[in-house]
Amino acid sequence: MKEIGHWIDGKMVPGTSGRFAEVLNPATGEVIAKLALATKAELDAAVAAAEKAQAGWAATNPQRRARVMMKFGDLINQHMDELAELVSMEHGKVLLDGRGDVQRGLEVIEVCMGAPALMKGEYTGDAGPGIDLYSMRQPLGVVAGITPFNFPAMIPLWKMGPALVAGNAMILKPSERCPSTALRLAELAQEAGLPDGVLQVVNGDKEAVDAILDNDTIQAVGFVGSTPIAQYIYGRACSNGKRAQCFGGAKNHMIIMPDADMDKAADALVGAGYGAAGERCMAISVAVPVGKGTAEALIERLVPKIEKLKVGPYTGGNDVDFGPVITAQAKERIEGLIASGVEAGAELVIDGRGLTIQGYEGGFYTGPSLFDKVTPEMEIYKQEIFGPVLSVVRQDSYEDALKLIIDNDYGNGTAIFTADGDTARDFAARVNVGMVGINFPIPVPLSYYTFGGWKKSAFGDLNQYGPDALRFYTKTKTVTARWFSGIKDGVALNFKALD
Repeated sequence: MKEIGHWIDGKMVPGTSGRFAEVLNPATGEVIAKLALATKAELDAAVAAAEKAQAGWAATNPQRRARVMMKFGDLINQHMDELAELVSMEHGKVLLDGRGDVQRGLEVIEVCMGAPALMKGEYTGDAGPGIDLYSMRQPLGVVAGITPFNFPAMIPLWKMGPALVAGNAMILKPSERCPSTALRLAELAQEAGLPDGVLQVVNGDKEAVDAILDNDTIQAVGFVGSTPIAQYIYGRACSNGKRAQCFGGAKNHMIIMPDADMDKAADALVGAGYGAAGERCMAISVAVPVGKGTAEALIERLVPKIEKLKVGPYTGGNDVDFGPVITAQAKERIEGLIASGVEAGAELVIDGRGLTIQGYEGGFYTGPSLFDKVTPEMEIYKQEIFGPVLSVVRQDSYEDALKLIIDNDYGNGTAIFTADGDTARDFAARVNVGMVGINFPIPVPLSYYTFGGWKKSAFGDLNQYGPDALRFYTKTKTVTARWFSGIKDGVALNFKALD
């Protein structure tokens, strides 16, 4: 069985801790690799090497750094199928989703090609008598990214692209469940011209995470994962004087108004609720039909669409709609929450439990489940299930539906399906959620905007990718300059008012 180490100083190196985690193929349940888990000493050594490499990288002019991103993007395109298969093999998502994972990360790299323009400072000549005022953006130094299992390509690229093009060195700790994609991306980045040591990929568990949070050299930490861990990382990073952007869980609602196109709404819910086995922080997990007639019409359309979904391994062909969940423990948790919903009195319209796939009996499969008449007091409503489960929460009015979302602890994404522009504009203005879709089920902004939730879905002031990312990974220096040619004033001990 192969052992997976770390990417240090431009090459793969074995781990030295003697501790390993198993990397599984969720489609079969088989162990496909042993992953070395870094010690604090290994992490600190990687940071020290990154600090040495960062100075030269920061001194490289922004246009040359952008050219590395151009070549990197080209290599990602060339290796798209290979990267998608790595994603699918370790995560379980179908190949089409694997390609989408890589593609949405690539789009951020494409925006980073324009970083020299995005990083420009400001200048004011003659701000005072003989005084010029200007600002510049400079890299922070060494930064870190801690990324989740559910997007093994996209989120590492969201982190590394803006951080590197801004002149930083990055320590990337990918999920120990899906490490291979990040390591392959590091190889491609070096092939694109990234100097040795500027990107280090260190695999590990909590020991490595805590070493990142406590290392004095690391200036900023970006994280995506569950809300409890996001809150922990944010608190510990901030207490150690670091910048932090930490993105947590979600419970994304979609309102369906009586005037909505029910067929399009049902199609959108099936795709947004069950795609990638529901293991998306932007998945729609709660449908909120307004009015009894709307609910009945929606359920009538949902059931046949959901019953046609095909679950299987990523090697099962193009007609497989979604694959297994990530681990046996994830499957057990999902099916336990389904049982709790039944016990609480929700109506289980479609039960996806107990699914086995012939020839893949060891895989972590759970079929699509649909609940109706869920209430906010139930655990299946309150918890982020992170599986192929869609809950219908009926509401009598638009105001009731809007209040349901406003009162929810999470604020990552939301959507409304309606034919009425006034309702849509009111929803977009009033809802307290970071990303809003109007007749659009998964409102992930394009890469030249920015991605981020509100409430318990995000901790920190700046979002991922887009302009916010370059603000996060740089610090602003403002210079007030005066040259003394022709100025004969003596000492001034107070602030002089400008004429």
